[in-house]
Amino acid sequence: MSTQEEDAEIHTLRKQGWTIANIARHTGRDRKTIRAYLAGERQPGVRTAVEPDPFDLIEPYVRQRLVDDHGVWGTTLFDEVQALGYDRSYPTFTR
Repeated sequence: MSTQEEDAEIHTLRKQGWTIANIARHTGRDRKTIRAYLAGERQPGVRTAVEPDPFDLIEPYVRQRLVDDHGVWGTTLFDEVQALGYDRSYPTFTR
């Protein structure tokens, strides 16, 4: 992942005629990464998730449950979402 400044430098160097290999050496990035930034396939400061967040599947349930009973204990709610298939730890759930 690069910063806005690195992205600007990459584009500036390319406009100055630098090759992708030279830009990669200069910035310490892989050639494929440089190529992706130049093609607009990646945005600076944004990471793509490798796998979907398991909480996304249970979030609607958790939101509704908290609306229905705003005093529900975290451990009780955790037990309920585990029964729905949530397979992460309690600290991960509460985070």
